[in-house]
Amino acid sequence: MKSLLHAIALLVLIASPALLQTRAAGQTAAIQGGPPAAAAPNQHQQMLNTYCISCHNSRANTGGLALDGLNLQDAAANAEIWEKALRKLRGHLMPPPGSPQPAQKDVDSFVGWMENTLDTNSRGPKSGRVPIQRLNRTEYVASVKALVGVDLKATDVLPQDGQVDGFDNIAAALTVSPAFVSQYIAAGRQVAKLAVGNPKADVASTKYTIAANSIPEVPLPLGTRGGIGFKHNFPSDGEYRFTINDLLIGIYASTLENQSTLVIMVDGKTVFRQTIGGPEDWPLHAKGPKGRAQIMERFSKIPIQVEAGVRDVVVAFIDRSHVESPHNVADPFFDILTLSCSCAPPGRRNRLVDGVVISGPFNPRGVSRTLSRDLIFVCDPNAEGESPCARKITENFAHRAFRRPVTADEVTRLMQFYEASRKGGGTFDQGIEQMLAAVLASPNFLYRTIEGVPSSGALTDLELASRLSFFLWNTGPDQELLTLAESGELTKPGAMEKQTRRMLADPKASSLVTNFAMKWLNLDSLDSVKPDPVLFPGFNDQLRRDFSIEAEAFVSSILLEDRSVVDLVTADHTFLNDRLAKHYGISGITGPQFRRVTLNNKERFGLLGKAAVLMRTSYADRTSPVVRGAWVMDKLLGTPPTPPPPDTATDLSQKAGEQPKTVRARLELHREKASCRMCHGVIDPTGLALENFDAIGVWRTVDEQAKAPIDVSTVLPNGVAINGVVELRAQLVDRPEMFVDAVTERLMMYAINRKLEYFDMPQVRSIVRAAATENYKLSSIVLGIVNSDAFRKQGL
Repeated sequence: MKSLLHAIALLVLIASPALLQTRAAGQTAAIQGGPPAAAAPNQHQQMLNTYCISCHNSRANTGGLALDGLNLQDAAANAEIWEKALRKLRGHLMPPPGSPQPAQKDVDSFVGWMENTLDTNSRGPKSGRVPIQRLNRTEYVASVKALVGVDLKATDVLPQDGQVDGFDNIAAALTVSPAFVSQYIAAGRQVAKLAVGNPKADVASTKYTIAANSIPEVPLPLGTRGGIGFKHNFPSDGEYRFTINDLLIGIYASTLENQSTLVIMVDGKTVFRQTIGGPEDWPLHAKGPKGRAQIMERFSKIPIQVEAGVRDVVVAFIDRSHVESPHNVADPFFDILTLSCSCAPPGRRNRLVDGVVISGPFNPRGVSRTLSRDLIFVCDPNAEGESPCARKITENFAHRAFRRPVTADEVTRLMQFYEASRKGGGTFDQGIEQMLAAVLASPNFLYRTIEGVPSSGALTDLELASRLSFFLWNTGPDQELLTLAESGELTKPGAMEKQTRRMLADPKASSLVTNFAMKWLNLDSLDSVKPDPVLFPGFNDQLRRDFSIEAEAFVSSILLEDRSVVDLVTADHTFLNDRLAKHYGISGITGPQFRRVTLNNKERFGLLGKAAVLMRTSYADRTSPVVRGAWVMDKLLGTPPTPPPPDTATDLSQKAGEQPKTVRARLELHREKASCRMCHGVIDPTGLALENFDAIGVWRTVDEQAKAPIDVSTVLPNGVAINGVVELRAQLVDRPEMFVDAVTERLMMYAINRKLEYFDMPQVRSIVRAAATENYKLSSIVLGIVNSDAFRKQGL
C-alpha cells in the first residue's frame, strides 16, 4: 500500500518570549461587551516611532522586520506582521531589555487597540487547510477499543508519532513509511485474532514478571499487597494453569512467620485462595529444600476455568498488618539478606518475587460470547445462512470503521477476504477474522480526509462528526452521532451544542486530559527525567508514578467537572496517597489509595505546586529557573521563548574546586552578558520565584549544596516585585484572559489538527471574550471552538 500522506510545510509564527501579557482598557471593554477605548492611530504611531522604528525600518531591517512602511490606518492589511509584533509587546521583548521602554499604559493601549482593529477588520482566510490525516497510535488504539473491544498498549504495537508543540495529532506531522504501514497491517491482524478468538487454540505459556509490571496494568484491589495486576488474553474457553514461582520462603522465611492468604482474581472475582505460612508450614520448612518445594507445590499449575476474552488478572496477598506503617521499616542488614537469601524484612514480607506464568488452554471448549464477539457477530450464521450473515457482519463493521455508510461494491470487495479464507478450508470465524484484518488495514479506516463543500469549504455532516468525535473522544463517532450525521441533522441549529455537551459528559471525554492537557503541559513524559540517586536517594519509580497520578487527577478535577480553566492555576485541592503526602510534608494521610485533599499551604495550590511540573522542569541534579520560566511562558502564557543559539553556553554546573554557589548566583553570572540578558531578563524572574521547590518538588528554604538560604525575590518584566510562588501565581491570574488565551490556542490547535495561523487569532480572542461570561468554563471554550469557522470549514 502506497503512502497516502506527504509532509506539509508549516507556517510557524515567530513566537517571542513573553511574560505577564497585558490587555488594554479597550480589550477589557470588549470582554465586557462594550466598545473598545480606541486611541487615535497617530498616537500609537508616535510610540512606534520613538521605541521601535529606529531598529525595525527598511534600512536596518532588524530581525527581518520593517515597520516604517506599514499604515496603521489599515493595520488589517498586514495582520500577520502585527500578530507577531503583539506577542513581542506582550512579552516585553520589543523593545528588548536594556533599551528605552514605553510606559506600560501606552503598551496596554496599543495592544488593546491593535487587537480590536484586527478582530473587527479581519480580511484574511477564516480557516486553514488540513491535509489527509493518518490515525496516530493513540487514536488507533482508542478506535480499536470502540470497534471490537480489544485493549492494546499503543507503545507495544505502533511506533512513536511525530509531534508539533507536544501534540501527536497534527496532520502535517503524521508521515508514513513502508515500515510504518507494515506495522499497521500487523497490528490489524493481531486485533482481529484477539477479537474473534480461537476455539481450538494451541497451548501456550505467558510469563508476567514483577520487573516488567512495577506499575500494575490492573490496579491491585484495596486490602491486598505484594502482588501483580495485568490483562491477559484467554483465546478460548477452557482450563488455564497458573504458576507462581517464588514467594520468599528461603532460609530466612519471613513469609512463613505468620499465616497469610494468596488469592487469584479474574475480572474482580476470586477464583483461587490458598494459605501459606504459620504453624502448619513450619515443620515443612524445617525439612529444608524438599519441604520448601512441597509448600510451593500448592502454587504450581493451579487449574482455573476461564472463558475466552481479555481479562483483568490479579495475583496478590491478603494479609493482616504486622506494623502500623511499613514506611519506616527498613534496615541495611535486611537489604543484604534479601539479595543473598530471598528473605525480607517485616515491611517487605508477603510479596511475589518472580511473577506469574499462565499456560493454556487445556481441553478448550470453544469461544463463549465476549464483548468483542458481541460487537462483531451481529447475526447468527446458523439462523441466517453463512454467506448472508457474513455480508451483514462485513457491512456493519465497515460502516463503523469507515465512519460513514459503505457502498455495495466496498462490501463485495471486503467479502473477498472472507470467501478466500473459506475456500482455503477456514471456518466461518476464521473468514470473519480475515475480513476484520482487511478493514483495519484499509485507508478508509486508517486515514481521515476533509474535502468540505466545494463552494464554501464547510465540512459535511459526516466530516464534522468525525472531527468532533476525535476532538473530544480521540476516536470515531458513536452510533448516535453517526446516525445524526448521516441524516443531515448534525448541522441543524442546536444539534452540535447538544452533541458536544453529551460527549463532554461521557467518560471517553477523559481523553481531553490524557491526550490534550498532559501533552500540552508536557507532563506525559516524566520518565525522561532521571533524578540523581545520590542527591535524591528517596526518589523511586513509585514516587514518579504518584507524581503522574496526582497531576492527571488534578487536571481531570478541573476539566471534566467543567470548572473554570483558571482553576488549573489557583485551585486549593489536590489528590494524595500516603507516600506523596509524606513527600509534600502533609500529615494525616494514610494508605496507598489516592484521595482528594484540601490544601492549607498556598505554595501547593494549582499546577505550580505539583511535583510533576516541578520535576519535569528540572535537571537530574538541580533545579532550572530557565526551564521553569520558559515552561510558564510557553504553557501558561502562550508565548514560548526563542531557543538559544546552538553555540550558547548553558552549562551552569559547579566547577570542580570552587565554593558551591546557589543556582541563582550561577545564573546571575551567566546573565551578565548583554546578549544573554536580552532573553534571560524575561525568562529567569518567573523561574526564580519557584526556587523554594527542589528538583523533585520538595519544599526547601536552604540550598543544601551551597549551604545558603534560598532567595525567591524577583522583579517581573512589567516592573512588579514579587517574592515566591504565591505572589507569582497572583500575578499570573491578575488578568485571567491571558492564561485562557493560551489554553484556547492550544485546545483549538488540538481540535483542528493543525498549527494556528495569524488569521486564527481573531477567532481565538472572540472565543475567550465569550467564555468570560461563563467564568471560562471548559465547556464554554469547547463550544466556542466547535462553532468557529476554523473548526467547521476547510480552507479552499
